[in-house]
Amino acid sequence: MAQNLFITKGDGTKEPFDTEKLRQSLFKSGASAQTAAQIISHVEREVQKDSTTSELYKHAFFLLHKLEKKAAFNYSLRRALMELGPTGFPFEKYVAHIFRERGFTTLTGQVVKGGCVEHEIDIVAWNEEKLIMAEAKFHNEAGVKTDLKVALYVKARFDDLRESTFFYGRRRSLDEGWLITNTKFTTTAIAYGMCKGLTMIGWNFPDKGNLRDMIADGNLHPITCLTTLTRGQMAQIISRGMVLCKELIGHHDLLREVGLSEEAAYNVLEEVKDFS
Repeated sequence: MAQNLFITKGDGTKEPFDTEKLRQSLFKSGASAQTAAQIISHVEREVQKDSTTSELYKHAFFLLHKLEKKAAFNYSLRRALMELGPTGFPFEKYVAHIFRERGFTTLTGQVVKGGCVEHEIDIVAWNEEKLIMAEAKFHNEAGVKTDLKVALYVKARFDDLRESTFFYGRRRSLDEGWLITNTKFTTTAIAYGMCKGLTMIGWNFPDKGNLRDMIADGNLHPITCLTTLTRGQMAQIISRGMVLCKELIGHHDLLREVGLSEEAAYNVLEEVKDFS
């Protein structure tokens, strides 16, 4: 029986196959109860001893994409973010887009002077009310978490920066320092961050307003969600400064520039409509 089988996680550890965990993951992606039940039934028949979470994901995504495309895109978000790599630079640009969608002006890769030393900050975001500086911690492997030493390092940087003032919109002090990761935090990192007042945004932390919520609520799906582009084509588009699916709307010429045929470019733009 499937419930007596163990599956291998991304970090190499094993855990019992849990249909309820899969069901909740599908629900969070927006799948209907009927679709979730149908997918679980299929997966239960397919799961084997020592199957990996990656294999189960691919099977569930394939079925979900056939049944409910928008839910499939949400289901694929975590892996799509990892495919922005291998470096963290596209993720920084992606986080900057999230801030801009929330009404902020942004700059990336800013070198700013703190009370003691200079710091290179991944994202600076500001509006009339707030000046935020954010560190984007990117992981391109499943199972890797952002740990306590990262939280300690980031908190120390922001403490130094709070001793200075900066000209972003106007002369002002730093209001908030954020640590954002595309995966999860360790429990000790969360405990430290909550104790010290560090704003931490992870894939599923906090319970509300986490990275997954920000993306789904704002339709901010990265182009790595698209099934109609190859990885090479995605990389070319990202190198041109575009990271969001909806940014491709009205850019038929760009798709042709990266090597897509007329028909392929049309198919991409049709798929993009599912994100608008």
